[in-house]
Amino acid sequence: MSTATQDVKSPAPPPEGGSPNIGALLVQSLRGNVRQYGMLVALALIIVIFQIWSDDILLRPLNVTNLVQQNGYILILAIGMMIVIIAGHIDLSVGSLVAFIGAFAGVLMVNHDVPWPLAVVLCLLVGAVAGAWQGFWIAYVGIPSFIVTLAGMLVFRGGTQILLDGQSLSPFPEGFRKMSIGFIPEMGPYTQYHNPTMVIGLAVCAAAVWQEWRSRQQRAAYELDVMPLSLFYAKCAAIVAAVMAFAMTLASWHGAPVGLLILCGLLAIFAFVMRNTVVGRHVYALGGNQPAAKLSGVRDKRVTFMVFVNMGLLAALAGLVFTARLGSATPSAGLNFELEAIAAAFIGGASASGGVGTVLGAIIGGLVLGVLNNGMSLVGIGTEYQQVIKGLVLLAAVGFDIWNKRRVGS
Repeated sequence: MSTATQDVKSPAPPPEGGSPNIGALLVQSLRGNVRQYGMLVALALIIVIFQIWSDDILLRPLNVTNLVQQNGYILILAIGMMIVIIAGHIDLSVGSLVAFIGAFAGVLMVNHDVPWPLAVVLCLLVGAVAGAWQGFWIAYVGIPSFIVTLAGMLVFRGGTQILLDGQSLSPFPEGFRKMSIGFIPEMGPYTQYHNPTMVIGLAVCAAAVWQEWRSRQQRAAYELDVMPLSLFYAKCAAIVAAVMAFAMTLASWHGAPVGLLILCGLLAIFAFVMRNTVVGRHVYALGGNQPAAKLSGVRDKRVTFMVFVNMGLLAALAGLVFTARLGSATPSAGLNFELEAIAAAFIGGASASGGVGTVLGAIIGGLVLGVLNNGMSLVGIGTEYQQVIKGLVLLAAVGFDIWNKRRVGS
């Protein structure tokens, strides 16, 4: 056991008479982070394929903006679903809760003229209460999450029908609709690009590079294997190039959508919570080995309860963003959203047994599905074939997870 541990922590010695073999170190780094980089490579390949296949339409500024707005609510759901799956549970009710929150928002804003900021707060509270209701049955009563959320799916879908009486409600206030379809206003002198979007892009680059450097320093402090400086600089350069290319694409049209800012804020908050806080470590411990986590002092019932409260809150936010984009509350809203969110989490690296996954992975998995949907529509692939392809991608992602576990365990 001690020998195996020493082999993992000690970097490979350089070959005789020279510097370390950069190619070998790169392969070693990729093997050690296969889950982290696998979907990034797949996403890049999918983008390149459909960019060529669609005659350069995929990465045009208008289409990139549409891609962000069309998938924002799924990515919000994917963040919450990833945390639920890491904790060792599942939530089948989020699509119906999206519809219910949209209907509730319509009743408040359209039927009763409630100011939209107050209506947003009330809808978020209702989402948190719905998550708490389900979390109570799962955490404190002990009913499996599959059964509780399946019941919730039926209850919220029926509640949507009751609130809307089978009809759609519209129009919504313009300020509310800007949550999804609005853009950051232009500021500063005239340039060829949207100034605030470029500033945000630079800030994201700085934050990403700082996080990479901080992670490297932490690993070095614990005497863990770290990436060689040359590869570290190359990785940081690739991150900066990708972020700035994305920012410049958005900035060449109307700038960053408001929905993208909401999503980036959620990504930053939940990535920090899951990586750097006690609560995040408890969620991982609970999903990895619940009996051991309980013996270690993890309050499993409380953690499970809070995971579902968080999922309800994010489902409510996704419902508001979707309703704002659609411009109306409809009884059929949210159909199959739970399947999209679950697929995004698993494609992004979640394990079916719990305890594994990252918030960034959920975003990457959601983008894989979003680019697939958008790209296949651009090249004229029918919806029936799109479903087949997405199903195969999900199966391949989960199969890869199982294969990787067996490879590591052997």
